[in-house]
Amino acid sequence: GSSSPPSTTPKPGSQLDTMLGSLQSDLNKLGVATVAKGVCGACKKPIAGQVVTAMGKTWHPEHFVCTHCQEEIGSRNFFERDGQPYCEKDYHNLFSPRCYYCNGPILDKVVTALDRTWHPEHFFCAQCGAFFGPEGFHEKDGKAYCRKDYFDMFAPKCGGCARAILENYISALNTLWHPECFVCRECFTPFINGSFFEHDGQPYCEVHYHERRGSLCSGCQKPITGRCITAMGKKFHPEHFVCAFCLKQLNKGTFKEQNDKPYCQNCFLKLF
Repeated sequence: GSSSPPSTTPKPGSQLDTMLGSLQSDLNKLGVATVAKGVCGACKKPIAGQVVTAMGKTWHPEHFVCTHCQEEIGSRNFFERDGQPYCEKDYHNLFSPRCYYCNGPILDKVVTALDRTWHPEHFFCAQCGAFFGPEGFHEKDGKAYCRKDYFDMFAPKCGGCARAILENYISALNTLWHPECFVCRECFTPFINGSFFEHDGQPYCEVHYHERRGSLCSGCQKPITGRCITAMGKKFHPEHFVCAFCLKQLNKGTFKEQNDKPYCQNCFLKLF
């Protein structure tokens, strides 16, 4: 079989170059000098018409394009990186820091926090959404919180008022307390020398501890810590269990009761 001759159709690019070359020689014959305005930074060929000057080079306008999207830059803003031009949109998408909240490129001011970058308007409390004031923020598990929410959510709570403990505290009864909240649960008196009594997990002064336990003397209203007499459903120091009339000390087995008061045998017979 016969083989066909190789194709000699010129490529479109080389055809254009031939046309430009013959146009230039025609103009020269007519006495019109075409002075090259430089060499194009992209195609390395002379520039005869419009010229773009950028990045220390000259370019054919159609060859000064964004390295990423290949669109002609023209008179738009562009950015240079590693000697290459980029349109504004592609430059920011490719190289600008990203906001951790919205994932969009950060074009202007940037907040750097928690090893991440943020738009200033997207850096706020993870709980209430408020922007951070002069006191800054507190971090927990990679999230930023305002001072109030951080302590409300994560600080230990006071055994007295249940609010967050921010600074000084007292550790007692397996919990923490604001110093001003660690007081008798009944009369709210602070404990002298830190001495207190515990009842049902709560701190009490001596008087109210014994009152709660039913170990206050019914005669003097003071705590009973030693011997005790139980009579008429009450408790007494032995020396305070006395006849309501003559005030003589009574024995548990030898008293008479009248109107919820104890009397000795003699006074009871005289009075009643």
